[in-house]
Amino acid sequence: MDAPTKRVEIIPAKRRAMILDYLKVNGTASIGELTDSIGGSQSTIRRDLEQLTEGGYLERTHGGALLIPPLRATFEREPALNAHYQHRQKVAIGLEATKRLNGGESVIFDSSSTVIEVVHATAARRIPLTVVTNNIEIARIGSSVPEWRVIVTGGTLRPGSDILLGKPGEPFFETIHADICFTGAYAVTGALLTDASMEVASIKRAMIASARRTVLVVDSTKFQAPAFCTFAQLGQIGELITDEGIDPDIGAGIRANGTELTVVSLPN
Repeated sequence: MDAPTKRVEIIPAKRRAMILDYLKVNGTASIGELTDSIGGSQSTIRRDLEQLTEGGYLERTHGGALLIPPLRATFEREPALNAHYQHRQKVAIGLEATKRLNGGESVIFDSSSTVIEVVHATAARRIPLTVVTNNIEIARIGSSVPEWRVIVTGGTLRPGSDILLGKPGEPFFETIHADICFTGAYAVTGALLTDASMEVASIKRAMIASARRTVLVVDSTKFQAPAFCTFAQLGQIGELITDEGIDPDIGAGIRANGTELTVVSLPN
């Protein structure tokens, strides 16, 4: 007699990200549809929808939910949820972005969830690098790669995250000259790159200024209304890497601006 299949419980942040992914594709969904697609009980899905609604991600409908884009300029996604949202797209972008790195280079990795996928892909290559980051998770990944020298900038740990901000980390970037910087953005709007946090925007500016070349890695949901604080103009970016969900008109505008655009396809 076969042993019963063990049911794998999906962690709450991942499950909520799966709900957002489903609604991004379908627009609306009933609790029954989400249960069938994602798994879990209806009561669990209902609680997830309530939390996502309270967080400003969704608008509840009778028996389900409607995805609404967060238009508040200072809206910030929960870090654990953001890491899972659009995860397949972020992984594909990371696999493409790591091709920009060569052994012996110095690289700045910011704290964006898509940049963390670049780090995972690069760690698997085991090429020698000098890595500079303000992210404790990235430092942990780097500690398992003997070929890397990892420099953590220091600063004040942001509550609920692995991000270090402010002094002494931010002024540190004035003293270095890295080969390449990988950064993400909360929003890309025309030629503006923005973040919801002034502190995060400030350290991104310092990172970009200290690198010879910057590569922006963002999934296609980031082409939206601007967030609170501008940290760069598209003209400061050497290349933008995103996924195939990007609107063709937006892509044409990026190329017309003079920025190299690379669009990755998702694996089947």
